[in-house]
Amino acid sequence: MSSHTLLLVDDDTAIADALSELLVDEGYAVAVARNGAEALSYLRANAAPSLILLDLMMPVMDGYAFREVQREDAALSRIPVFILSAGHLGDRVRSLGVARVFKKPLLLDALLTAIQEHCDSRA
Repeated sequence: MSSHTLLLVDDDTAIADALSELLVDEGYAVAVARNGAEALSYLRANAAPSLILLDLMMPVMDGYAFREVQREDAALSRIPVFILSAGHLGDRVRSLGVARVFKKPLLLDALLTAIQEHCDSRA
C-alpha cells in the first residue's frame, strides 16, 4: 500500500469518480475537489499531497486560476502538478510550470506509470 496521497481536481463527476476508484485500487489515498477553490481549501486544511492532478476547465475557479494562486503561495507552490485536460494544450498550458501534461481522453497506463514514477522518486 502506498503512503502517497493524490489530490484530484476535476468538476466532471464521472471522470473524477472513475479515476479516483482506479487510483485507490492502485494503492493511493485520493482526495477529490470539484474546482480550484475547493482544492485550495483542501490544501490549506490538510497535509500536502504528493501530487495534484488538475483539470483546467472548471466552474468557480479553473485550473489556470488555481495554478496562479498555488504558485504564489509558498506553502503550496512546491506541490507538483499533472494537468489532465481535454482542452487545447498550447503555450498557455506550458507556461503553468507543471510536471506533466496529459490530454483527455486519458491513456491510463501512461498516467499510472507517470504517477508511480513521480511518487517513487519522492519516497
